[in-house]
Amino acid sequence: MADTPPIVLVDGSSYLYRAFHALPPLTTSTGQPTGAVKGVISMIKSLIRQYPQSPMAVVFDAKGKTFRDELFAQYKAQRPPMPDDLKSQVEPLHACIRALGLPLLCIEGVEADDVIGSLARHATEAGRDAVISTGDKDMAQLVNAHITLVNTMKNETLDVAGVEAKFGLPPARIIDFLALMGDKVDNIPGVPGVGEKTALGLLQGIEGGLDGVYANLEAVKTLSFRGAKTLDKKLEANREQAFLSYQLATIKTDCELPVGLDDLDIAHPDREALTRLYRELEFKAWLGELLAGRDEGVDDVAGGVPSGGAPSGGAPSGGAALGKAGSGGDATVGSELDEDVTLAKPAREDYTLFERADLDVWLERLAAAEAFCFDLETDSLNYMDAGIVGIGLALEPGEAAYIPVGHDYIDAPAQLDRDAVLAALKPLLEDPAKGKIGQNLKYDISVLARYGIRVAGTLTDTMLESYVLNSTATRHDMDSLALKYLGEKTVSFEEVAGKGAKQLTFNQVALEQAVPYACEDVDVTLRLHHELRPRVEAEGRLAEVLDGLERPMIPVLSRMERIGVALDVSLLHAQSQTLETRIREIEKDAFEIAGREFNLGSPKQLCEILFDEQKIPVLKKTPKGAPSTAEAVLEELALDYPLPKVIMAHRGLTKLKSTYTDKLPQLIHKATGRIHTSYHQAVTATGRLSSSDPNLQNIPVRTEEGRKIRQAFVARPGYRIVAADYSQIELRIMAHLSEDEGLLEAFAQERDIHTATAAEVFGVALDKVSGEQRRSAKAINFGLIYGMSAWGLSRQLHIEARQAKVYIERYFERYPGVARFMDTIRAQAADDGFVETVFGRRLYLPEINSRQHARRQAAERTAINAPMQGTAADIIKCAMIDVDGWLSPVGGDSAFDAWMVMQVHDELVFEVKESQVDDFIGIVKQRMQNAAELKVPLIVEAESGANWDEAH
Repeated sequence: MADTPPIVLVDGSSYLYRAFHALPPLTTSTGQPTGAVKGVISMIKSLIRQYPQSPMAVVFDAKGKTFRDELFAQYKAQRPPMPDDLKSQVEPLHACIRALGLPLLCIEGVEADDVIGSLARHATEAGRDAVISTGDKDMAQLVNAHITLVNTMKNETLDVAGVEAKFGLPPARIIDFLALMGDKVDNIPGVPGVGEKTALGLLQGIEGGLDGVYANLEAVKTLSFRGAKTLDKKLEANREQAFLSYQLATIKTDCELPVGLDDLDIAHPDREALTRLYRELEFKAWLGELLAGRDEGVDDVAGGVPSGGAPSGGAPSGGAALGKAGSGGDATVGSELDEDVTLAKPAREDYTLFERADLDVWLERLAAAEAFCFDLETDSLNYMDAGIVGIGLALEPGEAAYIPVGHDYIDAPAQLDRDAVLAALKPLLEDPAKGKIGQNLKYDISVLARYGIRVAGTLTDTMLESYVLNSTATRHDMDSLALKYLGEKTVSFEEVAGKGAKQLTFNQVALEQAVPYACEDVDVTLRLHHELRPRVEAEGRLAEVLDGLERPMIPVLSRMERIGVALDVSLLHAQSQTLETRIREIEKDAFEIAGREFNLGSPKQLCEILFDEQKIPVLKKTPKGAPSTAEAVLEELALDYPLPKVIMAHRGLTKLKSTYTDKLPQLIHKATGRIHTSYHQAVTATGRLSSSDPNLQNIPVRTEEGRKIRQAFVARPGYRIVAADYSQIELRIMAHLSEDEGLLEAFAQERDIHTATAAEVFGVALDKVSGEQRRSAKAINFGLIYGMSAWGLSRQLHIEARQAKVYIERYFERYPGVARFMDTIRAQAADDGFVETVFGRRLYLPEINSRQHARRQAAERTAINAPMQGTAADIIKCAMIDVDGWLSPVGGDSAFDAWMVMQVHDELVFEVKESQVDDFIGIVKQRMQNAAELKVPLIVEAESGANWDEAH
């Protein structure tokens, strides 16, 4: 039967524990542990690939006692109970195995080893080969001419010769081996004082196994290994225990089983069940492979809509329908997928509008609708330069249209005039009574603004719906959302346009590929909205966050981005030269300290200098085992050693030069003469905005070099820069949330909070607080809300850890409400799995109940800080929405010639007509301070200047 594929028997229980302890812990966005599930399924999928035609079964231990417990009450008594993080993964793992179409066996009264042993015996008696996949050494006793062990985790295969090479004994002597030395894991006692080497020496020196040893105890004294001369007495004294151990270690091979060899089969997966499970467990890569028909370890039976055949119904007014595989909804794609692989997707009718009559039909339908979904296809990702190539439209799921207006490749068909199409769509896009649905709508709004179209109406963005629902659950791009919430693998841009240097811009993409791609964009976006909006409404106050904060921010940010800000290029060039000189000086200092020249940017050379030559202690290692030279490590070492301090200075200046003084001039737009950053609403976990090209959030404010960069952000002639900054907003939010009487009183009386804290912690009068004491109190105030430990505070203040501990304890004695709040929020987060801002925004904490102390502590620190950081983000968004509405040339009631040009952390930056600055500051401060009502007053500090630094 050499040509018959071997039977594969998988020791599920063995792999479950090994995966749990050996692999990094994973959790879903809701906190469900999944690491062990993923590890075991990965190994099973690997086995399916390795033995594609083999019948297979996966075996687990059943709950309850077995016959071994009757033989020995202490059997496995030392094993701790299954950890909760592992227990919660058992049922999902079983469900995945069943969905893969594999028999799953749990037989009461025996162990998984016994079930596997019985099946292996049946295979041997039938002359069939079998592979046992396990990490359990006990299974070596089953190996024979037909039975082989495979350890998938170690990539190890053991046949008869392999067992003897590994253990020094043939498979027939493995039970004797275990009986003599025992097994601490299973609490098999063995013979006290007999370890692995002694047991091996006995069995190699005396024939006949355990029986032979006890039949020839006198011969034990003659063996040459250490301790043999007195071993016979130990063996005699523990004879009964040794033979009991033999019984416990023997795998039962005559179990009554509900299945036989003929009942085992190759995997026939339930794709629908697998799709659901992969979505629930957030196995995104596997889900993508499954939906794309590329899931290894799953048969090639494709589900979904059959390919070919036209959909029912024709294109409106004769518009040509270009679909995926005959518009039936299956997409035959090239690039990364095999040409004959089809994506199973819901059926969709795609229409290409080449004629004005076809467009008019859709215009009538759009005019009659309360809302519609649209998406621009453009030739650039830069909203300031992008030209419109086509427009996707959708009104109902399963139907979409594409209007090509700018495809200009050779032999491209004639298309509608872009200006005419935009003129026809303009009244609909600008209609305030008509809702607009899109994915990352800010980009489309900014591009349309360049064509003179001011998009109005209720704006619905699926990116923001996903972000508000759970900011950390997934990336919020359309492809990721489709995979997570719809279980669909969408066609990527690279699949239609190529990659790298040869990537086409969309105007060069043939319509045969462009139409289904563009139609999929709007159809998926519309279906995502129908999926996500009800979820948002079902969770707490998330709909308020979405409707009151995030959606209204879309036009605010679009307007601010397009306005941009002016730069003093000559100042930046001069600063680049100054930085270059300073960098070279620092390099010389580093060479002098090190005693030789080296590349300060090379981690390898840095390791040699710091740890080999300078003998500086290694604080942390990289995943590959090399000493870490990460910024946090160098920052700590810089407290005690000169070279790390110099290297930190070099890194800081080099980054400033490359990221800002050299790069900012390159970002100036030729048409406007200003820089136009991109603000991102759906990136940070807490609700704060981020920005790119340039990243305004990372410009240093406390260093002289950082302030010089801010000096380059200037107002145009006749205007001034006004910077308005919330003062100590997170500490005020802490006072509001904790309701601590001391904090509330300090803010109510407008005391300097750091001076007030110093007076409390150091026990001095307010007017006697020194500058050093205030700085220490500031470190305490901000450190504690970020979860700083006594050790961390000691490093920051350069004091003993015990003294820092005293400061922290005294702080909580003076502000007991803060301590109560921290305890409460930690406990609440552990129960709920999330924390909320004052406005109802949620931040989920999947690691809050982690079995790993460090991960759990990090989640607890986040639980304390996130409500404050998130509330601060919400407050400044409220202020931006209010101020933008006030300043807006459409609908605003401001008489000021002023624009909001930047948002950085807790600060808003404006460009204001010089003659109006004083009046403007008074009003904008009042509006920002009224953005939220807390139990303490919000204070805004605002100044003006010719540049950003002067105004700060």
